[in-house]
Amino acid sequence: MRAKIKVGKGYYINQILSGLFFFIFINCNTNREIKQKPNIIIIYADDLGYGELGAYGATELKTPNLDKLANGGIRFTNGYSSSATCTPSRYALLTGIYPWRNKRAKILPGTAPLIIDTVLPTIPKMLKKQGYHTGIVGKWHLGLGNGNINWNDRISPGPNEVGFDYSNILAATQDRVPTVYIEDGYVVNLDPNDPIEVDYKKNFDGEPTGLENPEMLKMKWHHGHNNSIVNGIPRIGFMKGGESAKWIDEDMADYFLNAAQGYIRKHKQEPFFLYYALQQPHVPRTPNSRFVGSTSLGPRGDVIVEADWMVGQLLETLDSEGLLSNTLIIFSSDNGPVVNDGYYDESEEKLGNHKPAGILRGGKYSLFEAGTRIPFFTYWKDNIIPGVSDALVSQLDLFSSIAALVGSKERANDSKQLLNLFLGKSEKGRNEMIIEATSRTAFRKGQWAMIPPYEGREVNELVKIELGNYDYYQLYNLKEDIKQQNNLAKSNPEKLKELINDFEIIRGNENNDLHQLELK
Repeated sequence: MRAKIKVGKGYYINQILSGLFFFIFINCNTNREIKQKPNIIIIYADDLGYGELGAYGATELKTPNLDKLANGGIRFTNGYSSSATCTPSRYALLTGIYPWRNKRAKILPGTAPLIIDTVLPTIPKMLKKQGYHTGIVGKWHLGLGNGNINWNDRISPGPNEVGFDYSNILAATQDRVPTVYIEDGYVVNLDPNDPIEVDYKKNFDGEPTGLENPEMLKMKWHHGHNNSIVNGIPRIGFMKGGESAKWIDEDMADYFLNAAQGYIRKHKQEPFFLYYALQQPHVPRTPNSRFVGSTSLGPRGDVIVEADWMVGQLLETLDSEGLLSNTLIIFSSDNGPVVNDGYYDESEEKLGNHKPAGILRGGKYSLFEAGTRIPFFTYWKDNIIPGVSDALVSQLDLFSSIAALVGSKERANDSKQLLNLFLGKSEKGRNEMIIEATSRTAFRKGQWAMIPPYEGREVNELVKIELGNYDYYQLYNLKEDIKQQNNLAKSNPEKLKELINDFEIIRGNENNDLHQLELK
């Protein structure tokens, strides 16, 4: 099977699927053939909502670099993370497996053990078999070690044991201890005479906390974030030692950008896969001084602009190294938005006319659309014709689709092979999928969304987000009612029955095994 795609004046790509996939660039003047596999970069934002980018309708924020990618590639209007929280989505992204199949795939403390079994296939493992060098830079939050981490020795297993040749990460989230960078399993700049200790249950004697020492804070906590203080910011969890290794929050974006740029330059002579996991706009929002006040929205808006700039710098690096036309870039977010997620940072007060979720209902932690429908686009200079797709697609599908791109026969059971959709050569996406939010699950099929009944609070008052919990079924026709205002469960019982049946075929009878959301 062959598909001819124009990639530039005098050049064409012949895609050949015969167990191996490769690109042949034919120079019409010299008739010289060069065989290459494309570099692959996944850029993954943290808590970025559907309405945050100009390409998705934002008017109060300027995101020119991300808009360039979105408008220059395939921009999905029905692109989804697998979960409305971070850890489960990251698990699904790398494995192609629904996170609810792994009961450990939930928001993790910084001391949690690795939740990806080291024998499990992952995107980086699959790509290594195809001759790729693989790297991760940025947020990890999938656990480390086996449950009893010695932070002063090599930390294993971790990213390197699930397929990454190179890793430079933060263990969990910016608001959780340990507040250190970890490169290939070792804490960066650690002084062996000042060892690190971490505990999520009790404090260490004499160590100040946000709860007991408010006078030491430069950022006031709102809920949950009142344990150890690092750089004047109270965190989740307790930490002692490691002073020389502690990060400076305002420099984090620059640190990871430099690491990503260095990785690209070092491995530009071979096909590489880079998972660039941004920390923005997750709390604590600590923009570098260069970006403070760059928006009218306070720190949350400023860090989104900061993230956009970082992406622009990454693109410039690819361009200057002559790699942009041979690099597939995939951008998305781990879940929907949240404004107040633990700190007083003026994000609520300065929100103004900005709508992080766009026209969608809900947000992070929610089974409504804004929990999992996120910005999602692919960009490949000279290889993808710009367009907008309404096809249903999930981050789960990246595993099987990337495998097809590089000629691998590996597939993940929950991952659909949608390579042509990602490359703009097809409008055929998924027909159905399950979405998840803190172990609760709901169902998407075609233009329909079904949410089963759940106990619990309808609204989490701390974050002011509707969770989707009601004691009755919800059924929405998203084509006619994208805001999910008109519940059709009673008026269309046949469609409801159809979706419940299809949902249970995939989900089974485990939907009642729930855990409660804890914002700490």
